[in-house]
Amino acid sequence: MNFTKEQLLEYLVQIAPNRYLQAFLIIILFLALAKILDVIITRVIAKWIKHTQLKLDDQVLEIFHKPVFVSIILFGLALAAERVEFKDTISFLTLGGLQTIAIFLWAFAALRFVKLLLNYLSNDKRRFHVIQDRTLPLFQNLFLVVVTGLSIYIMFLVWNIDLTAWVASAGILGLAISFAAKDTLSNLFSGVFIMADSPYQLGDFIVLDSGERGAVTNIGIRSTRILTRDDVEITIPNSIMGNTKIINEAGGRHEKYRIRVKVGVAYGSDIDKVHAILIDVATNSPEVCKIPAPRVRFRVFGNSSLDHELLCWVETPVLRGKILHILNSEIYKRFAKEGIEIPFPQRDIHIKSKAADNTQIDVI
Repeated sequence: MNFTKEQLLEYLVQIAPNRYLQAFLIIILFLALAKILDVIITRVIAKWIKHTQLKLDDQVLEIFHKPVFVSIILFGLALAAERVEFKDTISFLTLGGLQTIAIFLWAFAALRFVKLLLNYLSNDKRRFHVIQDRTLPLFQNLFLVVVTGLSIYIMFLVWNIDLTAWVASAGILGLAISFAAKDTLSNLFSGVFIMADSPYQLGDFIVLDSGERGAVTNIGIRSTRILTRDDVEITIPNSIMGNTKIINEAGGRHEKYRIRVKVGVAYGSDIDKVHAILIDVATNSPEVCKIPAPRVRFRVFGNSSLDHELLCWVETPVLRGKILHILNSEIYKRFAKEGIEIPFPQRDIHIKSKAADNTQIDVI
């Protein structure tokens, strides 16, 4: 780079010995160079990009076209100012001002590019689970802080400002903020991890350790909301959601949910007939899934009954209560019609007492 610069100056000295004229020629040269590059970008590269299927490259070219054009001109002005050999103060102010303009120009272009890239990544939800429509403001603000901080840091270096005191103050301020906003930051990071890990999604039915059960209606940065079957919305901080056991009833290979109908019949009942009735009731229920097929299991010899379970599937967990009501009602009617007894627990009470002559009397 130094050789190229010195070679350029030698050519200029041969053409024009006056340094002011040399500075003027440098400005004209870089203006022409910027214009040539501008023509190449707008008439060659832009036309070639339009034939591609990807629209992202058109927008990227539009974002960086102006910064490249202006940066070439600014570089020429900086060389011209250096060639004129202003006084130290004027030279420092001139070069610092030109570099500051370049910093702001490229910082603004970087922010536009990051915003464009985040919007593009958010549309591909299969590969980028963390970057979604609801998390875009978080990442945009995060990159805004990073780019702004980096730009300010470079600007301070350009103007020879000592950063030691600023860095120390920023460290103390950041420590104080981190302690004051500990819970908020915990919810924030937990929200990002939940979106990355995806233990549940919108619309899933989840059950928490505390017993709450409902459909997920919103997964935010700070909290998760679920709507219970009583139409009551519960807001739970993400720090709790990230550290608790969650049962996702809509997870697994499919969203179908298996329900269990427990029923007991009296000893001496024809269990083959009981099984046939239970299967028939489930099969004829229109909201019970045909695949997987309903099945009956004889579970245990109870104290007063032979305990069975009818196992069948419904399309979504939200139908559990409704289908249980329908199946229980139909099973009771069918058992009553077929003369199958559903026993209830019975207890024999023995009361012992003593008569006046100490004769023991048992009352049953």
